[in-house]
Amino acid sequence: MNIGKLLGWVIVILLLVQLVPYGKNHTNPPVTGEPSWDNDQTRELFFRACRDCHSNETFWPWYTNIAPASWLAQFDVEHGREKFNVSEWGRPGENEGDEAAEEVREGKMPPFFYLPAHPEASLQDSEKQQLIEGLIATFGEKEEHENKED
Repeated sequence: MNIGKLLGWVIVILLLVQLVPYGKNHTNPPVTGEPSWDNDQTRELFFRACRDCHSNETFWPWYTNIAPASWLAQFDVEHGREKFNVSEWGRPGENEGDEAAEEVREGKMPPFFYLPAHPEASLQDSEKQQLIEGLIATFGEKEEHENKED
């Protein structure tokens, strides 16, 4: 198979995957509650680094309209909102804020693959420490971490 034919097939496949409906729903559900943040700085840092996946105030960039990027973005937002969503604060069984500081401390959040397309979410060390302290003050901290330090 020559390179032109291969390129033609790749283009056809990329065009066909645009017909898959998953990843096209970019509506944000209403905000029904929000935590009592310890201060405005914690909220600002959280919304800068975590908002897109952990709130109902997701900003959907242009590339989230093109498959397969749209599939990845939709999956990440659905999973993030399901795990921890500050826009539906107070819903029973929906909030795991006590894990938030640990996720940031361990470098799991924001995920490495999110940062290249969202440079604003990349926090300086001092901002990361402020966010961790603010998350602990706002949500508390999981007992496992406290026991590790003993």
